[in-house]
Amino acid sequence: MINPITGKNFEPSWRIAEFLPEAIGFYQHIENQLGRKFWIPMPVLRLAATDKEWKKIESKLGSPDVAPWITAPMISPPGWSGAVELRGGGRLNVPEFLDASREFFQSAGCYENAQISGECRAGEIRCEGAVGLLDGSYGAHRCAKGEILTVRANGWDESRIRVGAGGWMVPIGGGYFKAGSTYEWHHLDTNPTAVGRERIEAITARLGGPDFEVTEHVAGIRPILRRSQPLMGRYQNGWMFNALGSKGSLYAPGMADRLAACLADETEPEPELDFQKFIAQTRTDG
Repeated sequence: MINPITGKNFEPSWRIAEFLPEAIGFYQHIENQLGRKFWIPMPVLRLAATDKEWKKIESKLGSPDVAPWITAPMISPPGWSGAVELRGGGRLNVPEFLDASREFFQSAGCYENAQISGECRAGEIRCEGAVGLLDGSYGAHRCAKGEILTVRANGWDESRIRVGAGGWMVPIGGGYFKAGSTYEWHHLDTNPTAVGRERIEAITARLGGPDFEVTEHVAGIRPILRRSQPLMGRYQNGWMFNALGSKGSLYAPGMADRLAACLADETEPEPELDFQKFIAQTRTDG
């Protein structure tokens, strides 16, 4: 899922005006090249559960960094204090995208033992996700476990992503929805839990309704070093590319393009994206 305005403070995702057009352009280019559909644009309905929450949202509707993403305030559904529709949202069909990419690279002979080779003239490029952060090689991490349900329901609105009640619900077609998510910072494994399921079922009931069937329950770990702001940079004899948090669909294309430019031109990343500068600042702040 990509949601342009996020969080309790109703703020734009970090550098979204720059990274979102790059991401959409990339996915559409790959779609045209492979003849398959991955990116599904979809408006986001942001719902306020309380009058206090709605007042905060309403106060920011005219803000210069928020206003471009607002389609219009909406009549809030029963049980909600306010609602606003956002443009720029959507979902990436990640399994379809990964399968199509794997098939393309296999046909091009770029796979070795089912793994894409990470070797290039600049050395090894380490794209390890949460696994690469959990052992502390890159310093202190802020990884968080999250759980997601797939549910089936009849008659629910499939035209919008819904965000509210501390969670979200994304239509994926045919009466199915993805719903989530939880945050857990201590027990970092990929095992679904009864507590997580109960929490997401409550979110789903609030956003969609009480009548649904859970068809899948999964858990994963968000790779985080600083919020959901990605980093890349020189590391040992190569490069690292990591820390995309919960927003890999948004940031991965643009970050990969910047990494490729650094490798081709033999230049350093811009300071805000540079892992080495982040580490140096972290040590200074510590």
